[in-house]
Amino acid sequence: MSTEISSTKPLKKQGTSPRSRRRAEILDAAAEVFSKSGFHQTRIADIIESAGIARGTFYLYFESKGAVFLALLKELLERLRASVVGVDLGSDAPPIDQQLVQTVQRILNTVVRDRSLATIIVREAVSLDAEAREILNNFYGSLRHFIRESIRNGQSIGVIGNIDVEVSASCVLGTVKQVMEEYVMGDFKSDIDVERAARAIVAFNMHGLEPVV
Repeated sequence: MSTEISSTKPLKKQGTSPRSRRRAEILDAAAEVFSKSGFHQTRIADIIESAGIARGTFYLYFESKGAVFLALLKELLERLRASVVGVDLGSDAPPIDQQLVQTVQRILNTVVRDRSLATIIVREAVSLDAEAREILNNFYGSLRHFIRESIRNGQSIGVIGNIDVEVSASCVLGTVKQVMEEYVMGDFKSDIDVERAARAIVAFNMHGLEPVV
């Protein structure tokens, strides 16, 4: 038995056609520019210059700067969704805390690999337009659903106590988001140790500040 994050879909394979490769190149260039300058300060001309393309070529793929941003947002969230797998309650499954560590580790690894995209979301989260906010909110809602069901599964097998599931799910989500934000904004003094961070997040949320016995 497993609990899967809602709306999880397998990632589409990246196209290998010249058009697909050019579109990917534009997105890569835009991600770098957005992460350095922010969405509002970035001009289409900056993306064009970074990608090394003509203005007309840009408009063959995207109608606006906002369309590029939405494409980047959807791309990162698809990768994050793909990193979240169900909790296995089978008799031969690993301990639930180990499974949760692996899930958090996959989420953080995605952020590390796609730091430019993650930086965009963190910096621009408060100023996204309605469509982008809805996409982001739906993602966090599905992640909260996964956490909520994981807590209930833990309660059903006696590894999690009688706690408020809704509040606890928000607290767990908050710790993951905070670590993500501090990393992409450069608040960590060095590169994040993903495995160590994942274990710390899960340990804190399952055991609080009490000594682990």
